[in-house]
Amino acid sequence: MAVRVDQGLVMLSDTRTNAGMDNIARFRKSFTYEVPGERAITLMCSGNLSITQGVKTVLSRAIKDSAHDPEIETILNCPTMHRVAQIVGEAMCAMQNRYRNTIEMQGAAADASILISGQRKGGKPRLYLVYSAGNFIEATADTPFFQIGEHKYGKPILDRIIRPETSLEDAVKAVLVSMDSTLRSNLSVGMPLDLTVIERDSCAFGIRTRIEADNEQFAMISQSWSAALRKGFESLPNVLD
Repeated sequence: MAVRVDQGLVMLSDTRTNAGMDNIARFRKSFTYEVPGERAITLMCSGNLSITQGVKTVLSRAIKDSAHDPEIETILNCPTMHRVAQIVGEAMCAMQNRYRNTIEMQGAAADASILISGQRKGGKPRLYLVYSAGNFIEATADTPFFQIGEHKYGKPILDRIIRPETSLEDAVKAVLVSMDSTLRSNLSVGMPLDLTVIERDSCAFGIRTRIEADNEQFAMISQSWSAALRKGFESLPNVLD
């Protein structure tokens, strides 16, 4: 999930992939790119793993090649975050055109989606959702967050909490609580988690960390949230009185 508030951007992903009950694995789904003080970008992937890894490889290869040929356009030298979304969408479209039919002939799903969040110097914090076809939409004041993958259990929390004026600190707590709710209800989502935070106009990562299963702060948030829910439930009026 990714959140855009007035103070910046918050991104959180899990690391579990699920290709069936007996085929669970751990893969990083969050990838960061940074030119400190000039731009910071996070990509988070969901869906067919081969497609999203292919997209990431195309983007990384372009960045590597641009070191020898500055004329090559990449997500680290293009002029706007909108162009970043276009470049990622073009890579997604190329992967889908190349492999989709073959993947689906084998009975597997080829759908994939990518969240792009970041800011470049002189621009505003931006958040985009790229679909399988390569087209994309941008987060707005009315919809300041996106979720991909298994999100239905944690979405109500973000719906109630996240507004453009929400503080960066509260946005971090909200995404952690949202993820905790999903972890408790969906076996296809699992630890560890990758958290990144970009403070507005810093064009750098204020937080870029992995949260392991034994993380004390995350455990405290989980326990406190469960206690608050129980207390709130117990305070509700009885409808059968």
